[in-house]
Amino acid sequence: MNEAPTPANANEAAARPARRGLLLVMSSPSGAGKTTLSRRLVAEDPAITMSVSVTTRPPRPGEVDGRDYHFRSLAEFEAMRDAGALLEWAHVHGNCYGTPAGPVMDFLAQGRDVLFDIDWQGARQLNVKAPGDVVRVFILPPSAAALRERLERRGQDGPDVVQRRLAGAAVEINHWDEYDYVLVNADLEQCLAELKAVLAAERLRRARQPGLAPLVQQLLSGLQSRT
Repeated sequence: MNEAPTPANANEAAARPARRGLLLVMSSPSGAGKTTLSRRLVAEDPAITMSVSVTTRPPRPGEVDGRDYHFRSLAEFEAMRDAGALLEWAHVHGNCYGTPAGPVMDFLAQGRDVLFDIDWQGARQLNVKAPGDVVRVFILPPSAAALRERLERRGQDGPDVVQRRLAGAAVEINHWDEYDYVLVNADLEQCLAELKAVLAAERLRRARQPGLAPLVQQLLSGLQSRT
């Protein structure tokens, strides 16, 4: 059971300067575990929100429109793209994926973090548009054999699709060095802990805490008045 904060702790929390949100981008080859990591992070950290992408692919069993993706026709997707309503978009495995701009920028301004489960093409576009806000994390599988086993075990795709995803994995992995952090998902709990450590550190960057300068001035004024 969580205890109520003491007055001292409450005062410290109130004095903590507000910060700007960040855009946490996670990419990996299909089957490396980024979707599971994303869902766990959002479930366990109330300060981060999952960006819901628009896609032209059909829903998989259990997926819900508006929760997992915004499922749209190709014509609807192209209309959003042409109107400038997407922060980034990419063509992946025969389907289009993109990020609606409006909700993401609103969260960012409110100091909330936004998590992206996108490929290297989207990560590159997003970093061009908002370089100071983006933190890029690449998730690697421990081996090619493990990646194949994970894709086959989840049973969502036929053998031809699995083979296509494995071929695409090499393309995706070739862009690993464009990312700020690279994690190897050999153990889910360990990888999740490392992901949380990255997020905690990035939240404390000086550039993401615009309220620090006034706080420092206040501290210095208070100290000078006592001398």
